[in-house]
Amino acid sequence: MSKLKLIPIGGLGEIGRNMMVLEYDEDIIVIDAGIMFPEEDMLGIDLVIPDISYLLKNRERVRGIIITHGHEDHVGALPYVLTQLNVPVYSTGLAQGIISVKLKESRTAPHNAKLIRFEAGDTFKLGKFVIESFPVCHSIPDAVGFIIQTPVGKIVHTGDFKIDYTPVDGKPTNLNRLAQVGGEGVLLLLSDSTYAEAPGYTASEKVVGDTLEQTIANATGRVIITTFASLVSRMQQVIDAASRHNRRVSIVGRSMVDIARMALKMGYLRAPDGILGQIEEMRNLPPEKVVILTTGSQGEPTSGLVRIANKDHRQISIIPGDAVIISASPIPGNESLVNRTIDSLLKQGAKVYYDKVAPVHVHGHASQEELKLILNLVRPRFFVPVHGEYRHLSQHAQLAQSLGMTKENIFVLEDGDILELNRDKASLDGKITLNDVYVDGLSVGEIGGVVLQNRRMLSHDGVVVVIMTINHQAGRIVGQPEVVSSGFVNNEEAKGEEIMEQARQVVAESLNRNQMARIEGEWASNKAKEALSRFLYEKTGRHPVILPVVLDA
Repeated sequence: MSKLKLIPIGGLGEIGRNMMVLEYDEDIIVIDAGIMFPEEDMLGIDLVIPDISYLLKNRERVRGIIITHGHEDHVGALPYVLTQLNVPVYSTGLAQGIISVKLKESRTAPHNAKLIRFEAGDTFKLGKFVIESFPVCHSIPDAVGFIIQTPVGKIVHTGDFKIDYTPVDGKPTNLNRLAQVGGEGVLLLLSDSTYAEAPGYTASEKVVGDTLEQTIANATGRVIITTFASLVSRMQQVIDAASRHNRRVSIVGRSMVDIARMALKMGYLRAPDGILGQIEEMRNLPPEKVVILTTGSQGEPTSGLVRIANKDHRQISIIPGDAVIISASPIPGNESLVNRTIDSLLKQGAKVYYDKVAPVHVHGHASQEELKLILNLVRPRFFVPVHGEYRHLSQHAQLAQSLGMTKENIFVLEDGDILELNRDKASLDGKITLNDVYVDGLSVGEIGGVVLQNRRMLSHDGVVVVIMTINHQAGRIVGQPEVVSSGFVNNEEAKGEEIMEQARQVVAESLNRNQMARIEGEWASNKAKEALSRFLYEKTGRHPVILPVVLDA
């Protein structure tokens, strides 16, 4: 009998870039296609997306991509994936709406992508896989997990979830269905590990709603709120609180405006008549009648809140007494950007509420006691923690062991690992090769490690350009080399000017030592680079990027 293969392409050992492959015989299905935000040393990189080389090699066998919910780390890579892989994408309504917005925003994504909508609780078939969705509570409406019937047994994939008994949309995680399928027998559980280190239970979204309500009620001026553009439930809480306190709401920031417009049209966001207005209309209202919803919760340089903080927003400036709520936690790597924004807002006289000083955000992931509950309800034969850095996966595995699961039946995987399963056994069977795929402007996958290394060097020690002119017919240097720098020394100061003058002499001397032989451009470049590198390190203790330029006389 054939075996089921499980291959994580992204999301295991990292936060984001979630993508999981399930394979049996001639059928492959993919769960999610997300992005990861770049780390601090990935200079100039916009996004990191999964390496789908394995799927492209097996494109004829891919039956579809099934989506758990509409967050960037689960759908953000679709505009890039669908340009290479023409397969249907199955999702709930809100996720489908968000995907449609992203595909329209993309310059390269196909606009005829096949998007198929299902409702939470629906069942559909893809090849030999029968997929049943079930509702889960997360920080975005319409999130689901999957119960997947395979020829070797049932798989439960929780997606991102928490157990919230008072969710904004009134749709809690379907624990009854999980208990039922657990009683039927589950071969494998894949469960969200993002907050496996957090003891106890995750707080309800109601906590944030109460804080927003109090802040809007007590604010004497405008209230400016930033959150993730896709956090529709948080938008709903803001609109509801503003309505109760006779304030109007203006939404600012292209991505948030696009998603709000889509959510209103599809019925996932409800707003009383007249409460929403353009930012221009807000100028005619007293400050105590205004709420502004904007992008910028992660300190993104071009976002609404950051431009306000930097005093370069065309329509909004901070007025002393404004209340600013940052209703999100910084994604790892974004802390310094967010802190800089908070500092700037405080200096301008705003009152800033953020996660360290007020309960303005609760995360959408299950903490330890909730994770234990799911393990106890599902009672899987085998367990794979998913979604998280290695320490999160490892901690989740330890929780499973504390409940009595044997270590041999728990697999802490990393991206690329191949797990094979039949009805009675699971084992690792090698690994596929995966590379980081960087999105840099319109470039996808063209930027590699060498380019990033050069960027890091440029950011640390700057660049020095040495310009040499060679008469190729005579094989001789013409005139004196020119040496210029950027980001290395201050050329306008005496010390910097002196170093550059000495550098010219060093280059000239290194070239003149070869006057008995014919000088070629490649030799001159290498010789100048070698001499200049040694001299500049001796003088400054730094290693700038040295770029030789050879001109023809």
